[in-house]
Amino acid sequence: MRIGVIACEIFKEELDQLLEGDEDVVHLEYVELALHNEPERLRDEVVKLANSLVGKVDGLLLGYCYCQSLEGVPEVLELPSEMVHTDDCIGVFLGPERYEAERSSCPGTWFNSPGWTRSGVDGAIKELKLDMVADKVDPRDLLRMMFDGYSRCLFIDTGVGDLTELRRLSQDFADEMVLEHEETKGGYELLKTALDKLKDRLS
Repeated sequence: MRIGVIACEIFKEELDQLLEGDEDVVHLEYVELALHNEPERLRDEVVKLANSLVGKVDGLLLGYCYCQSLEGVPEVLELPSEMVHTDDCIGVFLGPERYEAERSSCPGTWFNSPGWTRSGVDGAIKELKLDMVADKVDPRDLLRMMFDGYSRCLFIDTGVGDLTELRRLSQDFADEMVLEHEETKGGYELLKTALDKLKDRLS
């Protein structure tokens, strides 16, 4: 079987580890993070990239969650496709129930998975659409103002990457945004489940 993977770059480290040595995967492409802030553009981009692989792969793993606009996308593609059925990427790393529990216990939480940790302040600016403000306004100043409503930065160890480096980067982010820093264990089992489901369909 020939499998193509189109994914948000927020999943890069997890998918690189999951797919290492997988000879069934013949195409792997990462798309810039935070496109969920432009739902129509995200949907159009994913559909366009997916349909461009017709004839080149037998099925697709979409490294995406619903992200405001992607629910039902596998059903409209020309190739058999699977994706993770959660609202967003943090639900993948923590699982939907734990994610909801963490949000309920501390509503002012910024979740730092490895991908978000590496994107740092620039990623937060993009996620909160502060890169679209007028030139005379420093997005970092706006970000600090917006983070007045946050109290915690929760680093999620998904078992990938250099943990010492990731912890340092996450702590640096928390310090800059004046947040308490905590850490929890997570994973990417839901990505593996979607891949296994796709392989079962194609076998």
